[in-house]
Amino acid sequence: MSANLERVRAAWVKAPDWVEALADACDHSSQGKVAARLGISGAAVNQVLANCYKGRVDRVAARVRGEFMQQTVVCPVLGELSTRRCLDYQRRPFASTNMLRDLLHRACPKCKNREGA
Repeated sequence: MSANLERVRAAWVKAPDWVEALADACDHSSQGKVAARLGISGAAVNQVLANCYKGRVDRVAARVRGEFMQQTVVCPVLGELSTRRCLDYQRRPFASTNMLRDLLHRACPKCKNREGA
């Protein structure tokens, strides 16, 4: 068994599938590289694996599911895309000079895939 997976099993009573996928990704790369792919800090990855993360675990879960477990959603503007990309688009600032960001700015607040919806 891998070091990160052993750590997860020791820290979590019953680790969710996405936490095990995160540990597996860290075993095949590094926590820093995995964090960069997810768009979060290395400290956040470390704390999630240790089951002591104080932030929004649901946000991390959605990113892990989209990046490492190929979970997708259907965007009304872009079609099918990973949940991680969906979250990234939701956080982008509005730019009237970019037609795509304008369309997303109008669609995301009403979308059923919106974070927290």
